[in-house]
Amino acid sequence: MVQVAAARQQRAMAWAFVGGQFALIGLLVFWHPRHRWSLPDALDTVAKVTAVVGLAWMVVGALSLGRSLTALPLPLEHATLRVGGLYRLSRHPIYTGLIISGWSWALRGEAPGPLLLAGALTALLAAKARFEEEALSAKFPEYALYSARTPRFWPVGPLKRIRPGADG
Repeated sequence: MVQVAAARQQRAMAWAFVGGQFALIGLLVFWHPRHRWSLPDALDTVAKVTAVVGLAWMVVGALSLGRSLTALPLPLEHATLRVGGLYRLSRHPIYTGLIISGWSWALRGEAPGPLLLAGALTALLAAKARFEEEALSAKFPEYALYSARTPRFWPVGPLKRIRPGADG
């Protein structure tokens, strides 16, 4: 009975993360502030390109999960641990793509409000990633080794290690 209650509470928390994430994304995309600054054309172009790169990163990460893809930060019963492709560079490439696109979209919002929303989305996704990692650690004993060698979001460390001639 205690396990059922704990599982129910874990699932409710997972849905809260998903709901919060979609609410912040919706606000970020559809909120049009009245008082705006003017973004230089070159910076606007960079923000557009960066947003597309973030979305592509997210889509590739999602596609590589295949049947293991779920909106909830809980592994499915039949899930396998993915450690190749983008998952070799980042433990959470979908979240990384959302963060990149979110900040790009916020910059294009040309107001402080969208930037605050992007910050809130980043914080929520960081908390969601920690929550998900606890569930992944419980399901996959090898997750500890994977997480020790793979960054949570930003693939800086692995890129340095795989670049020819890079020192440590």
